[in-house]
Amino acid sequence: MKVLVIGAGGREHAICWALRKSARVNELVCAPGNAGIAAIAECLPVKQDDVTDMLRVVDATKPDLVVIGPEVPLAAGIVDALNQRNIRVFGPTQAAAQLESSKAFTKDFLQRHNIPTARYATIHTLDEARTALPQFSLPVVLKADGLAAGKGVIIAETAAEADAAVQELLPMNGSVVIEEFLTGDELSVFALCDGAHATIIAAAQDHKRIGEGDTGPNTGGMGAYSTDALLSDERKQWVLKHVAQPTVDGMKAEGNPFQGILFIGLILTPPSPTIPADEIVDGIAPKVLEFNTRWGDPETEAILLRLETDFLELVDASIDGTADKLDIQLKSGAAISVILASAGYPASAEKDVVIHGLDTPQPANVQVFHAGTALNGAGEVVTAGGRVLAIAAEAENLRRAAGKAYDAASTISFKGMQMRRDIGHRALARET
Repeated sequence: MKVLVIGAGGREHAICWALRKSARVNELVCAPGNAGIAAIAECLPVKQDDVTDMLRVVDATKPDLVVIGPEVPLAAGIVDALNQRNIRVFGPTQAAAQLESSKAFTKDFLQRHNIPTARYATIHTLDEARTALPQFSLPVVLKADGLAAGKGVIIAETAAEADAAVQELLPMNGSVVIEEFLTGDELSVFALCDGAHATIIAAAQDHKRIGEGDTGPNTGGMGAYSTDALLSDERKQWVLKHVAQPTVDGMKAEGNPFQGILFIGLILTPPSPTIPADEIVDGIAPKVLEFNTRWGDPETEAILLRLETDFLELVDASIDGTADKLDIQLKSGAAISVILASAGYPASAEKDVVIHGLDTPQPANVQVFHAGTALNGAGEVVTAGGRVLAIAAEAENLRRAAGKAYDAASTISFKGMQMRRDIGHRALARET
């Protein structure tokens, strides 16, 4: 089978790595790819926001299957175009991808289908914002409505900060979602969907802040971990019953069946007397913060190290409508991914900096996934984005997985390299 992967980051490198393990894949192409992906797949240039250009690559490569990695091609409608050509493709249509591409659409959808989420208001002008904001306690969360590469969220501590945030975010997409601030641990749950059924794959916890101890500005993610303990059987069934399956049912009922990966961003809030008993599990009241309509990054780099089921089986089940019959197997224990970021990130990214140590041999349960890398004219691997590498490792417990990842990270260097050394710190504090 010949497979084409669209995307260029650490997530796509992990997907290509997982596909390469399948005995059914004998040709692998990635567009546009990166310096690391080029070692395991043919890489071709493409504009990921241009359906015509992506179809050019499809016509040139004639794949049996196309796997879409990032959100931008989904929002652009590449799945619709491939469906029209009867080409097998893994990912949701443009209309179904609104669950990620429009936060206002998602909040309205959650409300329509009684899926637990934070109280909100959607505004389109400064005057509307100044009327709505006093109805929310401080701090308050403000979100740009459309895609913002993980950075369109501001938590305002004061009324002045909230007003400034609206003025910053409103021009991005023409509307802003104002949301009540909730407290609790966050959890990312990944569900495989086939348009009619949802099945839970795994859970992970991301670390968005640039600084250790969860300080500083938000990033696209500085690392993540996945363990058995994150998703008890009770939580798994709760998420399936109250979030994943109702979402698939609702999208189907509204004429936009959802196929692909549903990334469910939850916040585990404390229960209160106003919350119905069936919305509480394990002594917490989970609520949906957001949906993504594809694998997350850097969570994918950790989860795919744990995946024992052939990645193509997930893809086939999603496309063929058999997700409810798939028995997804994960390695027990834990996996972790640690991001090595460029100087200036997240405000900026220093590019064309030579990366050293990539030729250092690593153990079999450690993978170095390239995120923002390229080859320079001398054939050296250099930085080409904010998040440069994801060092992933799996082991029988999180402490051992973290040790392996950080040992591997210590063999790699580049000028200005940033790295959080406390990924999984809350879970590690609980681990005995």
